[in-house]
Amino acid sequence: MTVLKLFGIIFFCGLLSPSQEVLSGLSCAVSPRAMQNVLSDAIIHNGLLQQHLQGLVLPNIMGEGGLLNSPTSITGLHLVQVRLPRLSVVLLPGIGVQLTIGAKLQLSGKCLVGLLSELIDILVDVNITANIKCTNFESGTVQVVTEDCLCILGAIKIKVLSGLLTLSVNEMVLRQLTATLPALLCPVVDIVMNLVNIQLLGTLNAVIPVGTAGTIHYQLASIPYTSGKFLGLDLDGAVKQVGGITIPHDSSPSALPPLMDRLLLLAMRQSFLNAGLTLLLRMPPQTFPCTPDIFSGANRLHETLWTITPAGCSTCRGTSPVNIRLTLGGNPLILLEENKASVKLSVLVQVFLNRLDGSVLNLLLLKADLGLNVRVSIVGGRLVLRLALRSTSLSLESSDVGISNISILKPHCSSLLMETLLPVMNGALSIGIPLPNVLGIPLIKVDVQILAGLIVLLV
Repeated sequence: MTVLKLFGIIFFCGLLSPSQEVLSGLSCAVSPRAMQNVLSDAIIHNGLLQQHLQGLVLPNIMGEGGLLNSPTSITGLHLVQVRLPRLSVVLLPGIGVQLTIGAKLQLSGKCLVGLLSELIDILVDVNITANIKCTNFESGTVQVVTEDCLCILGAIKIKVLSGLLTLSVNEMVLRQLTATLPALLCPVVDIVMNLVNIQLLGTLNAVIPVGTAGTIHYQLASIPYTSGKFLGLDLDGAVKQVGGITIPHDSSPSALPPLMDRLLLLAMRQSFLNAGLTLLLRMPPQTFPCTPDIFSGANRLHETLWTITPAGCSTCRGTSPVNIRLTLGGNPLILLEENKASVKLSVLVQVFLNRLDGSVLNLLLLKADLGLNVRVSIVGGRLVLRLALRSTSLSLESSDVGISNISILKPHCSSLLMETLLPVMNGALSIGIPLPNVLGIPLIKVDVQILAGLIVLLV
């Protein structure tokens, strides 16, 4: 069997250490089976190999070997079709990917034996071997170098209408093709591999919009690595608001879990998810009046508020309605533990009156520290987080009317937040964090695992 070392093109020119860690926003591990599917699609099923071999013209073949050793020449020999192309993949630690490509090449031309001219069809088995390595990693790209390309010919079948060719003609054709085909096929392999490299890098280096909030710019972060069990690569995920301001996230390492028998593993670090969550939850303050038709939690908070308002407050019960304003305080913080995801978030709850003179009477300003449970799902290639209120801790920030005891307000404040703020936040989060289309492998039938510091997707 002939071997073509191919997918060192982009990934896997480095050697994977036994304790590989996630150092960027995302890391991926791709199985040999997935790589075989990806490369079969790119090179064979999409017709890339056929396209670049189509019309290949071979040198004329001259010699003796017809009947009575009459002079024989084969001219105009060209490729008609690549038949039964096949491809398989083996991973080579520290080198790249070992790719085997075999096919039957159907050639056609004119054969002149003595004075008799007729069409000739040649079917030859071909195996190609080449080592393709990546070099010069820079800004998310690598260069491709093809080395040690070798073309080996197998069985050959020759057909002419008259059937007058002899065994010696078969030997002559095989000898000539063995001398000329490698010089013609190896440059084609180099072209195809460079095109595949560009195509697959395009699935890694991409700017993806996050609704109208901003973008995530994914880019290959470092030179790829390989083990005998998977191909691995790290991606940077630069989260940017509209206007180009980047939301930073750190690079503390996290250990990658095993790929097991899956096609693809995609691991997202906690700090990257924090940046994405911050982008999605950049919301304006939510303000609404406490009227009878408003949320029940707001009304209960309003009614209870008067029971703790000092009796001497003559301006508290004016004709102006009481308003409530909810403002997110600071950035949300996601915490990933074994089988558990939660979010910590602070909200400022302001209860106020608009006076006739245009000033604001601040009845109460509370800080609510929320503990939120997180449900994780994959929808249309995006990571979607949904929040549910688990706990509320209240503290008094200020009061213009002398309120000091707020313990009785906690259940009403929790109801208010569940009725008003949570639906708005979950609506914003429903856009989802867009994920890179790694090597074109679709994110379907995805199992989600939550580990310490990581959300892991297994396809």
